[in-house]
Amino acid sequence: MEEIKTVNKVTCKVVDEEWDVYFDMALAMLKEIMEHNARNEATVMIVPVGPTQQYPILAKMVNTFGISLKNVHFFNMDEYLTDSETTVDREDPMSFYGRMKREFYDLVDPGLIMPDSQRHFPKPGRETDYDKMLEELGGADACFGGLGINGHVAFNEAAEPEDPVTADEFAQLGTRVLKITRETRTINAYGYMRGDLQRMPGWCITIGMKQILQAKKIYIALNRPWQTGPLVHALHDREQGQVPATLLRRNPRLTFCMTAAIAEGVTGL
Repeated sequence: MEEIKTVNKVTCKVVDEEWDVYFDMALAMLKEIMEHNARNEATVMIVPVGPTQQYPILAKMVNTFGISLKNVHFFNMDEYLTDSETTVDREDPMSFYGRMKREFYDLVDPGLIMPDSQRHFPKPGRETDYDKMLEELGGADACFGGLGINGHVAFNEAAEPEDPVTADEFAQLGTRVLKITRETRTINAYGYMRGDLQRMPGWCITIGMKQILQAKKIYIALNRPWQTGPLVHALHDREQGQVPATLLRRNPRLTFCMTAAIAEGVTGL
């Protein structure tokens, strides 16, 4: 089953099961690359770690059909830090760099994979450089990502209720270092660390809402049952920094892809 509906001017794709979300996301990524390859153009994408299950599927498609990634740039959304200045060790199980290597880069045929210089990760102290590099490549052709428990996108965490930041101000935020909220640390500990909250990193570096919103299109994959709640707010709340995903509606080519279970209880789906 696949249903496509429009809710509050947003394209919502509903598929059967969790695996179907990963397959659809991999297919969307492959299509973007193939279309640019056909025009002999570079493909520039903002990509997530969370979810990652689409990457082995994409790698298999790339290898099977011999799709070159030599002209592709991946800008990873974010990375965990041990403090405000230090990236987690690449061998740490929570390292986004490590997961991208294991779950995608190492799986693609060496003759097809992009060089290391086109696998970009944000680094503390070089936030402005990261934004400038993306800008000089013409911005992102597509941004792929997930949706966090407090409506965050990448690690663009929700502003506190008392924070006077406006939606317009939040939408202009660039790549930066942040402390991770307890809500996000808790749900991520549940999903990735068997509930070990104490071992969860407390800091992160994230690409900005500005870079995400400026992408030519945005694709958000919803793969966890609890994402029904954030999705309701993302689709129906007023734009606000307290729910960053509400700002995604500023992009005219926004797609949410979700399981039927997640779609239940969402008005319009």
